[in-house]
Amino acid sequence: MMDIVRPLIRPHRLVMVAIAIALVVWCALSMHWDWVPTYWNNGLILQGLRNTTWLLFVSWVLGLFFAVWLGLAQAAGPWYLALPAKGLCSAIRGTPLLLQLWMLYYGLGSLFPTYPWIRESVLWPYLREAWPYALLSLTLSAAGYGGEVMRGAFRGVPHGQLEAARAFGMPRLTILHRIWLPLAVRGVLPTLGGEAVLLLKSTPLVATVTVIDIYSVSSQVRQHTYLIYEPLLLLALVYMVITGILVFLFGRFEARVPVRLG
Repeated sequence: MMDIVRPLIRPHRLVMVAIAIALVVWCALSMHWDWVPTYWNNGLILQGLRNTTWLLFVSWVLGLFFAVWLGLAQAAGPWYLALPAKGLCSAIRGTPLLLQLWMLYYGLGSLFPTYPWIRESVLWPYLREAWPYALLSLTLSAAGYGGEVMRGAFRGVPHGQLEAARAFGMPRLTILHRIWLPLAVRGVLPTLGGEAVLLLKSTPLVATVTVIDIYSVSSQVRQHTYLIYEPLLLLALVYMVITGILVFLFGRFEARVPVRLG
């Protein structure tokens, strides 16, 4: 027990903890926080948190799914699959996410209403909303960056293990989901965790297309109360908490995955 506690009670860490506690107490006592119950009771803070978290989760999961196939196409696919995959990843990584979001929302979002068969379809109630374009832009961003990560991960798997699996007569799909993909993902788990954190920091951009996330809530608080630091400090705390949860979850998952797979 003392071996665990001893590193935590080093002088420099105690000083940092004391400074952090003093800052928290000073912010709590000297700043105005009477607006928090109002925005909590009207559900705006919860709505912003909910939209931020589900946009992050869904776009990262979908982006990782497409990233696997984009990376596989570049690493082992024929040229007619590798070139489009490389071009898509290069286009996504080479242009700002804000530009992609605006092109989808103001481009496709303005083009769809000109087609009567789209306006009369069952998808129109969703296509006229802003969140599908925000979700699509975040998904494409995660897929583009993740595709390059997975390309290197697939190429980094030792070919000897793949050749051994082929020698046993395993089909290609079996080799992919039992050997190649697990080994590739295991090697880039820390990078994928970092990509998830970067994706979280990109979610405030959805506020530019009227999606209510936690950043847009803080902007509304600043406009209504004329307070600057309080909503920004609370916003920073929220992002730090979500980032800490992501780091913790990826760390636990990485610790549970065996070092050698296959």
